[in-house]
Amino acid sequence: MKNFELGAVQERFADIVWANEPIASGELAKLCASELKWKRPTTYTVLRKLCEKGLLRNEDGIVSSIVSQKEYYSTKSEQVVEESFKGSLPAFVAAFISKKSLSQEEAAEIQKMIDSFRENG
Repeated sequence: MKNFELGAVQERFADIVWANEPIASGELAKLCASELKWKRPTTYTVLRKLCEKGLLRNEDGIVSSIVSQKEYYSTKSEQVVEESFKGSLPAFVAAFISKKSLSQEEAAEIQKMIDSFRENG
């Protein structure tokens, strides 16, 4: 997947689209007015930019994603691990849990993922 450089505002806008897609552009402008306190031109400017980046599309006034929310955040996570931890997932996890303790439920969920990976490759 393409490397998307989104600012916090663009990411928040994309989250709104992902939560409501497919959505009419006029309805999206109303949502952005309510949730982000944006005027209509701001919504359309950000929409145009995210369409140009290849993240969203606006066809016949209906806005939808080209890249899913899961794909976007998965790629973003991979980039953090690669850039900040030299690609080492164990180093990332160690840094993460050194600042935030895991609950028993979270540890069990992570263990299930590891077990599943071992079983399924």
